[in-house]
Amino acid sequence: MFNLTLIPVVFVIIFALTFDFINGFSDTANAIATSVSTKALSPRKAIMVAAVLNFAGALTGTAVAFTIGKSIIDPQMVTPLILIAALVGAIFWNVFTWYFGIPSSSSHALIGGLTGAVIAALGSASVKWQGFLMILAGLLSAPVIGVILGSLVMTLLFWLFKRAAPNRINNNFRKLQIVSACALSFSHGSNDAQKSMGIITMVLVGAHLLGEFNVPLWVKAACAFSMAMGTALGGWRIIKTMGGKIFRIEPINGFASDFTSCLVILAASHFGFPVSTTHVVSSSIMGVGAAKRFKGVRWNIARQILIAWVLTIPSSALVAICIYNLLRFFV
Repeated sequence: MFNLTLIPVVFVIIFALTFDFINGFSDTANAIATSVSTKALSPRKAIMVAAVLNFAGALTGTAVAFTIGKSIIDPQMVTPLILIAALVGAIFWNVFTWYFGIPSSSSHALIGGLTGAVIAALGSASVKWQGFLMILAGLLSAPVIGVILGSLVMTLLFWLFKRAAPNRINNNFRKLQIVSACALSFSHGSNDAQKSMGIITMVLVGAHLLGEFNVPLWVKAACAFSMAMGTALGGWRIIKTMGGKIFRIEPINGFASDFTSCLVILAASHFGFPVSTTHVVSSSIMGVGAAKRFKGVRWNIARQILIAWVLTIPSSALVAICIYNLLRFFV
């Protein structure tokens, strides 16, 4: 007979996988926007490549899951209601920004939602602020690294190929973009899918279904599959912003941006830092564009993206607080 006390746990798992699906849906643009923009890949092929490699990347580690699951609140203190409120806050913000075509951060939304829900349920003293600040430092420093490294990579490529014929450069780098898009899709899965793994493992520990924080294989597979399915459906509004509105991207620029983003995200995944793929890719594109021609970057679009970045954590936290206070009247 089914244990009724498991119903809230099941709801958390459903919401976590929904968050993963929406993350894949909206973040498809991050890995494939530049390759679609330069016609290195057709949209259909690009999305299928991203889906498969997102799935593969999601199975490669759990360091980010441990950071999400243990750095903001003690897993033993967490309740399903806290996590449901956190996930609804994050999902709301993701859908809201997707609808308006704004490349916001699923990572920021989740961190904001989780922090807001903990404050609503247990008070601010229960938040591990040192862990929160560590995560925030990683989230904020990753785009800065993306801008600098993207500019350096693009400058190096300009220097190496300054005497080559433009048509030859475009043809060669259009082929290399296929490789860089694959690598970026893999790295995206290696970081983003682990965030939901951390949430699901938290609720299993809090419900005493796991003795210690250890991500089960079925959780890895479920999160990887959910993100891959979201990726397969794509996020075309954001592809339009990332692929051409920031600056006019050519194959060499797309390769430089993808290569830079892949390096930053894989390094973050290795060391257990949850970073925003959206932030890293956007900033890498800006860095590459600035190296090509500073005035060619449409900084008004960059400013809109920056505003969304700043608003995401407090907005998703506020939504999570409201959702928690609403839900507790019915539970």
